Order: sequence, then C-alpha cells, then structure tokens
Amino acid sequence: MISGILEKLKAVLLRNQGYSDASANKNWWQIVLVTSLGVTTLVWGVRELKWLQSWELKAYDQMLRSRPVEPPDPRILLVTITEEDVAGKKWPLSDATINQLLLKLEFYQPRVIALSLYRPEQKNLAAGLNNQNNIISTCLLSSIGRSEIPPPPNFNQANIGYSDLIPDNNEDQIVRRGLLFAHSTDSKCTTSFSFAALAAVSYLEKQGLEIDFLDTNSFHIGKIPFKTLKADSGSYEGLDAAGYQILLNYRQSDRLAQQVTLTQVLNNQINPNWIKDRLVIIGVTAASVHPGLYTPYNASPQQPTRTPAVLIHAQIASQLLSTVLDERPQIWYWPDWAELVWVWSWSVVGSILGWRLRHPLLLLIVGGITLASLVAICVGLFFLAGWIPLIPSAIAVVISSISVMAYTTYQTQQQTQVIILQVEQQKAAIEQLNVLLKDTTTTVDSTTISDLHVHDNSALTTAEKRTGDLLLGGRYHISQVLAAGGFGRTYLAQDTQRPGNPSCVVKQLMPARRDTRFLEVARRLFNTEAEILEALGKHEQIPALLAYFEDNQEFYLVQEYISGHTLGEELPPVQGLKSESFVVEMLKGVLEILVFVHEHRVIHRDIKPTNIIRSTQDHRLVLIDFGAVKLMQPPTSEKTELATVAIGTRGYAPPEQMAGHPRLSSDIYALGIMGIQAITGILPQELHPDSETGNIIWRETTSVSKELAVILDKMVRYHFSDRYQSSAAVLQDLKRISS
Repeated sequence: MISGILEKLKAVLLRNQGYSDASANKNWWQIVLVTSLGVTTLVWGVRELKWLQSWELKAYDQMLRSRPVEPPDPRILLVTITEEDVAGKKWPLSDATINQLLLKLEFYQPRVIALSLYRPEQKNLAAGLNNQNNIISTCLLSSIGRSEIPPPPNFNQANIGYSDLIPDNNEDQIVRRGLLFAHSTDSKCTTSFSFAALAAVSYLEKQGLEIDFLDTNSFHIGKIPFKTLKADSGSYEGLDAAGYQILLNYRQSDRLAQQVTLTQVLNNQINPNWIKDRLVIIGVTAASVHPGLYTPYNASPQQPTRTPAVLIHAQIASQLLSTVLDERPQIWYWPDWAELVWVWSWSVVGSILGWRLRHPLLLLIVGGITLASLVAICVGLFFLAGWIPLIPSAIAVVISSISVMAYTTYQTQQQTQVIILQVEQQKAAIEQLNVLLKDTTTTVDSTTISDLHVHDNSALTTAEKRTGDLLLGGRYHISQVLAAGGFGRTYLAQDTQRPGNPSCVVKQLMPARRDTRFLEVARRLFNTEAEILEALGKHEQIPALLAYFEDNQEFYLVQEYISGHTLGEELPPVQGLKSESFVVEMLKGVLEILVFVHEHRVIHRDIKPTNIIRSTQDHRLVLIDFGAVKLMQPPTSEKTELATVAIGTRGYAPPEQMAGHPRLSSDIYALGIMGIQAITGILPQELHPDSETGNIIWRETTSVSKELAVILDKMVRYHFSDRYQSSAAVLQDLKRISS
C-alpha cells in the first residue's frame, strides 16, 4: 500500500524527481558532513541548556506507559489505609489500632513488615510484638521550608528509613528517581537508608544476600550491581545526583502487588498465604490524609491523577527485589559520547534525506517514515530497558533535512538562473552568427557539440591530430580517433595528469572562418556552451565536462568517456521491430534526462539514436551531443541545408527547429520520431506527412495499442503548440499506461 502511494506521489512530483535523482552533487558528502555536524552541535548545545529536558522526560514517561503490563510482584503485600478505613475514626490512628494490625500480621509470619505512617504520638508503637526487629518504620529528613519528622522514639535506629521522595525539579514534579541511600545531617532522622531500600535490603538479608557499597557511583546487592545516576545521566542535564539515586523502573500501580485494606486485616478477611514470608508494606492511600505525588503513569486517562506515597515506596522495594532475585533489567542509558554519536548519526540521515528529496511533500512523507522508524527503534530498545535520546535525534533529523533541502534548493535555483542567463547569451551569439552567415551566404553544420561515439568514415584533413601526437593542451594523449569531419573531430584520449591516466573524450572544433569578428562570436558561443555543459554534466546520465580550452584558434571540449553502444545499434534497420514495452522503457529513459535538461531551459537540438548511448556498466541511457557551437561550422550532407542557424538531423528535427527556431517541445518531437522508428521499422526520412495537417502518418503501418499511439501522436504533432509542452507530462502519461 505504501509503495503504491509513493509511486503515485512520484508521478505527481515527476519534474522534481527527475532533477533530484540525477543532479547528484559530486561534493554531496561535504554538504551532509557540514550540515550534520552543525545541526548536532546546535541540538546538543540546546540540550545542555536543559531546553529539551522536559520534552525528553515526557517522551520517557510515554514510553514507560507503553510497555507491556508485567505480572504483580509475588513477594509484596500492600496493606492500605483507605478513605473507608479512616471514615468515622479519629485521625491519626491510635497506637492501639496500629499495634493490633501489626499483631495480626505477625501471626501469619511475614518476613518483613514496613510501616510508612506518621503520627505525632507513637510512644508505644509495636508494643507487645515478639520480634520488633522484623518491623521497619520511618522518619522524614529536613528540607527547605520543612522541619524533620523524627522516628518513633522506642524504635531501634537500625530499623528506621527516611521516606523522602524526590520529584524532578521542574514544572511536572513527577517522581522518576529513587534516593536509596544518603548521608543525613539531621539530629533526629539520622538514618542513611530510605524506607523502601531498607525494607528491600532487610528482606534480602534474611535470604543471605548482603549489600556492598563499592564507591559513590555504584553498589551491589548479592552479585547484582546497581549503577547510580550522575548529573548528566540519560536525558537529565545538571541533575542534583547527590546520594545513591536510581531511575524507577515502574510497574503499573494497579498491577504492582496483592493489596488488602486495614479493615480486611483487622476483620481477618485475608488469605494467610498472602502474608507468609512476604514483605508487607503498610501505608495510607486516603487522599484526605495525603494527596499523593505524580508519577509517569498519572498522565494516563485510566490512572488516578496522583499516586499515594506508599505505592511509590512499594515500587522502589519491588524494583530492588525483582532486579536481584529475578534479574529484571535495570533501565540503562549511554554515556554522553555515545548519545552524541547517536544524535549525529540521525542528523546524517536527515541531511541525506534533504539532499536526495528536493520536494517538500516527498520529504514530508519519507521524513515521516524515518521519524516513525526512529520512534520504533527507541521504543523497542526501551522495552529492553534502554533509554536512548529520542527528542534530540528527531529534532536533528528534521532540522538537518530541512536545512539541506533549503540549501540545495537555493543552490539549484541559483544554478538554474545562471544557466538560463547563459542560454540567453547563447541565443544572442547564435543570432550574431546567423547574421554573419547570411552575409556570406555560408551554411552551417548542424552537427551538435559532442557526437562522442559515432564513427564517421569521411576523410581526415591534414589538421587532424593523430595517435602519438603531442599532448593536446599539454595533458591529453590521443589514443584513438572516434569520429572525423572537415571541421570537427572526436578523439579518445588519456588524461596524463590524473592517477591511472583514465580515458576521456576530446572534441576538436574548428571555426569555418578565421576572421576576427567571426572568431569573437564563436569564442563567446563556445565558452557559454561549455559553461552550460558543465552544469548539465552533473546529471548521472549526461557525460561530465572535464575541461575546455582554446589552442591556435581551435576549440576543445574534454568530456567523460561512456563505454557502451548507441541506440542506433538497437533500432531498425540494424535490428528488427521493437515491442511496445521496449519503446515505452526507451522513451521513459530519455525523458527522465530531458526533464532535468528542460528544467534549465536548455534545448538539446539533436535527439537521435546515435546521440544516446546505452552504458556497458549499468545499461542506463546516456544523452550526449549537446550544444550549439557547431553552428560555427558549415553543414554536412546529413544535416540541414538551410542558410539559417539551425541544428538537427533531417527526419528527427521538427519544422520549427529546421527553420532555426527550436523549442523545448522540439526535443519531444525528435524522441517521438525515435519511438515510431522503433515500433514501425520505418526510417524518419521515409515517413510521410498528412497533406492537410502536416502530421506524420504512421499508425497504419504497424499494430500498436491505442494508449501508446495517442502519446506518440501527441509527441510528433506538426505544430509545436499542439505537442506536449513538457517532458514531465509525457513521462507521467507513459508511466500511467505502463503501470
């Protein structure tokens, strides 16, 4: 389904796609590298300023909520004091009520009882119990704006843990971290253990597992190491990481552990197996007593707006127990350097997307798929307990892709404007040549600029450079003559100044006249044409212009050598009639190049089978023989005989081009004639026009589908205004019938 949508979009954006696929900048990696490094530096700097922290923590919360539901912790029993339990009773509950609860629980032999409850008067807490060392109580550390709350006076200090929880110090005040151990400076709440950590450690010690503090950054329980948070752990920046803090690996609150109420315990409405050998945690869930705190799960519509503190303590204790006993994974994160590389990698991806996809809508779709992939990777790793940067990476992708697209679009527009200006200058030079040629009644050769692979058996003049001659331009060593005529030759040469002496094609052009005025116009035409060819040569299906120079009033173009054969060797009469599928693919292959060429308002002027090469390397079609500089030379018998400035081969060139007024649709006409030649086997010179309309008569000579015939007819209309006005429109119609 997605591929079908993209194919339709590709057809709609055909004009742009033809350009972006083929105008690959040879320095693309520099653009990608500079942009990705710049964007990564920007994003990382913003991140260091904490401007992204709230977004990253919200993404963390969402991924936490998205995880599969885990089964309840079987080692914990929660005894909650609910609104129903405190209704009609005086708060705080008396020692007698709490002691009655503890006695009933002790009867069923729990391993540890942890009581998270504050009462101003608790002098006789746990009185009458056989084993007070089995009970954990709590106090509160002092903080800004709040005094410490002391522990029960009759309790052993080794059984006291502070119940402080640390919300993130930002707008959301969500508890994402647990402070397990900290040095206390209070006079009464002197414990270094948190309530939850002490409860869990006491439970594990009875199983023979001890805690060991290795350094300030980690500790072990049994053989399991725990890595504590630093100031820049995960997406945190400048975190107050004092003490031993860990990220809370929450379970869903309603699936945390077995729960019973105070009333149920007092009324013996519980299963004894729920208590035996368990860690029993007692605390208040009544909102009237304490409103609770925020956790990542509270943002879910199915969850209450706040979570009672006792449930958060139970989460911490459960996390420690399940990590040690079940090897439940801890939430891990990368060091800063790895996160930086990760963000930079996605910035590179965004830069490449922006470079390859030049249309905003196409970039939006593919960019959306890329961002979805990024989210899937981050969420997938989070399901494996890995917290890696999502928001910075997504921002890097977006900014990089938009930046590169904006830059390349700007560069393309600038380049297009330059080429259009050069085309206008070329037209002015052609008009001047037209005047000069008419003055002397000299006709011009309409052969185009780089007929690189057509062998010509005409006799060579004495000016021809031969194999073994001195280097052309002091650099290019001739190895073979590819084509020769009276005023122009094409050589296969070796570039002696490049590693490996690679092959290249050198086109030699000699002006028909050597007078100063003619040479001045010819030189201007040559330089302008070379600049146009240099820009067009960035297309992967157009030979790159490597150099151009003048020597002894002769002009030379050096272009990339394309190994292959011309389409003239594939079409009739050299080979037999071609199928419709061959014709459609041939037309599409050439049109994809013309979309790019016409984008720059450049007219090829000599589309024909011998000017299209099928590359040996990858079988792609390569369009050669651009240019108008051969206007400075006299015509040959194959070309137009009009005493006007015209380029084109008879049969392929339309009437307006033969009259010296080519248009973009003139190239479409020539390509359409090639299609008719391929499917009928009739040479263009043998096709006859309708006496009334001037349109080519050809349908009766072959069997062809109506859809393709309509397209070919429209391509070769006699009058240019009746033809397709853009190559993209032809290509779109061809793709529609081929699909």
